[in-house]
Amino acid sequence: MQVLYEDNHIIIVNKAPGEIVQGDKTGDRTLADDVKAYIKEKYAKPGQVFLGVAHRLDRPVGGVVVFARTSKALSRLNGMFRDGDVHKTYWAIVRQAPRQAEATLTHWLVRNERQNKSYAHDREVAGAKQAVLRYKTIGRGDNYSLLEVTLLTGRHHQIRCQLAAMGCPIKGDLKYGAPRSNPDGSISLLARRVEFVHPVSRERIVVEAPLPADRLWRELVAGAVEG
Repeated sequence: MQVLYEDNHIIIVNKAPGEIVQGDKTGDRTLADDVKAYIKEKYAKPGQVFLGVAHRLDRPVGGVVVFARTSKALSRLNGMFRDGDVHKTYWAIVRQAPRQAEATLTHWLVRNERQNKSYAHDREVAGAKQAVLRYKTIGRGDNYSLLEVTLLTGRHHQIRCQLAAMGCPIKGDLKYGAPRSNPDGSISLLARRVEFVHPVSRERIVVEAPLPADRLWRELVAGAVEG
């Protein structure tokens, strides 16, 4: 676990792919458990440590996760996430280059709970929720492209599902059409940056996750800088 920002009310950490943010049926240790242990040790906290989960990332995804250290911060963060006042930017490596270098995608997603998967439709269908994102191509290599994605709605597996629906599955994402998995079981999707007004101090907070230690990420980002 890597701490990217902390104060008395919030703590922002870099989640590694494979970690789960909050407990699930696997019973595996969570990122929240690690953050609580870190706070308890660093600040010599007696008893239970409060930690509020304001949002989540899928297990195979890495990057920025924001936790609340107080109930006041959690209540306000929950409202901010709900109202779209927390701006999250993702980077994704995809196999196919999109037909347009940048665009807004709109689909209607239907979630299948049993499969833990969402399905994209071009028009509204029964039980569907509208999903909207913007993407732009920020890096290109011989076989892969690097996309920057901004979510305008928050749906289950939204980025994974919508990019796959336009013919650009994320590298390593077998569930959504990638031909091969990544060696570590991750998918090449990174919660790169989060921006918001601090729920208590009202200061502007901007935090970036470091790039994965992977040659392809470095090459595509270098290409983006050069381009």
